[in-house]
Amino acid sequence: MAEAIDFFLIQNELNRYSDAVDRGDFEKVGRMFREADVYFPGEEKPSIRKGTGDFAKHLGKWTRVFPDTGNPKTRHLCVNPIIDFDDATHARCQTYFVVFQAAEGLPLQPIITGSYHDRLEKRGDQWIFTERRETVGQVGNLSAHLLVPFEGPTGE
Repeated sequence: MAEAIDFFLIQNELNRYSDAVDRGDFEKVGRMFREADVYFPGEEKPSIRKGTGDFAKHLGKWTRVFPDTGNPKTRHLCVNPIIDFDDATHARCQTYFVVFQAAEGLPLQPIITGSYHDRLEKRGDQWIFTERRETVGQVGNLSAHLLVPFEGPTGE
C-alpha cells in the first residue's frame, strides 16, 4: 500500500500546478499533464489527450497574461484534498479550487471556484497526473482572466 509520504508528494504536485499557472509557466503545466487526459467543464471527451502536452497551448489560448508581469495576476488555491489510494502506485484525488485575481481596475476578488478530480500514478519516486476532470461551481468576474467566453457553472 502507499506510504504517508505519498500523500504529501501528491499535494506537492497540486501545488506545483497552481504555482506554474500563477507564474504563467504554461509549458511546465503542459509537461506536468503530458501523460494525462484532461476533461474541461461540461465535456464528455477529453479536451486534451495524454501524450500531447497540449495543456500549455490550451492555457495560452484561454488565459490572459499581462505584459507588465508575464503572468495572469492570479492565485490558484487547491484546498481540502481528499486522496484515496487504489494501491501503492495509483491514487485518486479530489480538491476544491478557488482562483483569486487582482488586475487593473479590479480589486482582489475570487473569480471562479470548482473541483479537480485527478488520477495519478507513481512512477519511480514521482507521482504524475494521468487524468484531470474539472467542474465549476461559482463564477465571478472573469473579464480580466479569460480570453474566450465561458458560460458558467457545470453542475458542481
